[in-house]
Amino acid sequence: MKISKSLKLHRSNPPSNLLLVRRPSSISNLPPMENNLKRQRTTRVAGRSSKRGRETYAVSIITQITEIEEEETDLVVAISRHVDVLNSSFSDAGDVKGAAAALSSLAKTDENVEMMVENGAIPALVRNLESPWSLAISGNVAKSCDHKLEKDCAVSLGLIAANQPAYQQLIVDAGVIAPTVKLLKRRGVCIGCMEANAVLRRAADIITNIAHDNPRIKTNIRVEGGIPPLVELLDFPDVKVQRAAAGALRTVSFRNDENKNQIVELNALPTLVLMLQSEDPSVHGESIGAIGNLVHSSPDIKKDVIRAGALQPVIGLLSSPCLETQREAALLIGQFAAPDSDCKVHIAQRGAITPLIKMLESSDEQVTEMAAFALGRLAQDTHNQAGIGQRGGIISLLNLLDVKTGSVQHNAAFALYGLADNEENVADFIKTGGIQKLQDDNFTVQPTRDCVVRTLKRLENKIHGPVLNQLLYLMKTTEKNIQMRIALALAHLCDPKDGKLIFIDNSGMEFLLEPLYISSMKQQKYSARALFELATKATSFAPEDSAPSSPTQRAFLGEEFVNNPTLSDVTFLIDGKQFFAHKICLVASSDIFRAMFDGLYKERNAQNVEIPNISWEVFELMMRFIYTGKINITKYLAQDLLVAADQYLLEGLKRLCEYTIAQDICVENIPFMYDLADTFNASALRRACTLFVLEHYTKLSSELWFPMFIKKIIPEIRSYITDILRRPVQASS
Repeated sequence: MKISKSLKLHRSNPPSNLLLVRRPSSISNLPPMENNLKRQRTTRVAGRSSKRGRETYAVSIITQITEIEEEETDLVVAISRHVDVLNSSFSDAGDVKGAAAALSSLAKTDENVEMMVENGAIPALVRNLESPWSLAISGNVAKSCDHKLEKDCAVSLGLIAANQPAYQQLIVDAGVIAPTVKLLKRRGVCIGCMEANAVLRRAADIITNIAHDNPRIKTNIRVEGGIPPLVELLDFPDVKVQRAAAGALRTVSFRNDENKNQIVELNALPTLVLMLQSEDPSVHGESIGAIGNLVHSSPDIKKDVIRAGALQPVIGLLSSPCLETQREAALLIGQFAAPDSDCKVHIAQRGAITPLIKMLESSDEQVTEMAAFALGRLAQDTHNQAGIGQRGGIISLLNLLDVKTGSVQHNAAFALYGLADNEENVADFIKTGGIQKLQDDNFTVQPTRDCVVRTLKRLENKIHGPVLNQLLYLMKTTEKNIQMRIALALAHLCDPKDGKLIFIDNSGMEFLLEPLYISSMKQQKYSARALFELATKATSFAPEDSAPSSPTQRAFLGEEFVNNPTLSDVTFLIDGKQFFAHKICLVASSDIFRAMFDGLYKERNAQNVEIPNISWEVFELMMRFIYTGKINITKYLAQDLLVAADQYLLEGLKRLCEYTIAQDICVENIPFMYDLADTFNASALRRACTLFVLEHYTKLSSELWFPMFIKKIIPEIRSYITDILRRPVQASS
């Protein structure tokens, strides 16, 4: 007698969790060991009682282990006896049938299958698959209608094959295919007998389970003649047999071109197409699965299927109550609508679009994935693009972008890419908030991101002419939230030359700014992102005018005259140090110095001029800029130099200081930087602060001071972007 591996494991190391499963009531009634010890620690009597409690608990556990081992042993003994009966040539019919029935019952429990295999059940079951008592020696002449032995053997073999992939080959090696094929050919035996029909059905199930994901066995089945009887059983009167035969053909045809071709050559397609119209969901479910596998990667078979009249029944199955059938039907529609197919319009005309869009709302991700796949294929046709959009497909596909499953996202994104090719859909993309959804970048795989980028570019290329006019009309006439969505989208998608028309002439700027005052944080972030994109895009096409020095300085004296007493006609006193300068250079550099030395100020005739509130380092840098027009500004002096440049109206120096200071803008110092710019009228720095706020809105929004700060700078945002939009737009190179 063989002992199973699982039994050996139980004997060597009995798992405690198994005890809880097998005997829950006996365990739960025992008091917890630790609690007993804590309650009975005060006296020696209590200690002895505690010890007896532990001993009782241990005895109980050992008893349970023993009982389980005995159960396992009894089961192995029983299996072995049943196998011996099946193998013996001297067993009578009743004993053999009883043994087969017992094994078929045991095989329904996964834990028993391994013991059955290890104790030789497979060859014994195969040996009795064709009962010597049910048929006469001469062939298909029934001795009796008792086919229970074959049925029970077939049930067991089918269940064993489905338990583990390794068992599939063991069953085939035991020679199961030949007797199974013989059983499949018995369609004329005991016509109308339920037991005989059950044998046919279970034989087909054996084919299904041994061939699952096993290319070699699929080929063996074809070579040993298993496909023709399966095709013949497709029109068997018993629908359960039809279903089992279709399921077997579905399995053996999957990724096996030779099997596919033989099935088609045996004229199975017309019957499979008829089965699509069955009222039994299990029948049309298996038939559509079989057709789907036949069509996959086989353009010629796909044409044969369409010629056989499958298109309309498949479209009808999109509304099947069975989710699996819906999924298979949508997959098949997608295959029919392949890029090289000319039937996309016919599919839409026959009513496929509406149920496919409805399927996008399914709670089953596989259904939504296949529906999106089919719509993506159909959306390669211009007329279908408009039809899908008009029936509400855009919003449903956009919602699928929130699903975290990569394949669902990608199929939805691909379908949206197709729909974006039609100008009639652009407004629907924008009105439903699709641009923001596409820009959220909540995508799990890079190909989906790439597809979304192409979709946005496709939409951007359509924002002109009639489409732009339609959007401008809607921005003036629709409800507020749609007006905001249109403005947000146009900020990203419009041509810079249309910026003034959209955001100034048609008040689009106010729809961008309004969310910063009152909306949710999510809407504020959308608004900030749109404003940043608009400002960046507009600036690149309409660069800021470079402010000239006042007055314009035509020439510089040069480095050699900096703090040089040669020809010096004025001396500045800074921190007690002398700085030799030349009035002609100073007057040419700034209106302040012009007024100081050419006006009525006391410094006009003074030989020494004291300069308060400026350090020597800052003054020297300022004078070096006046003499040479260029200096290297360090970060730690930039702010003091900005103050000096503002005081003496040195716009060129001021601009350099603003640029240097702007490099240090960060989340922590943005309020200070903005106040600095505001105090000294540093417009370039103020606008750099404004752009920083818009670009880093998400990070800044978590700061406690930010709500008040953003309201403070909204006027600057409006002024800055409006100023940019009013500039002449340069032609792009």
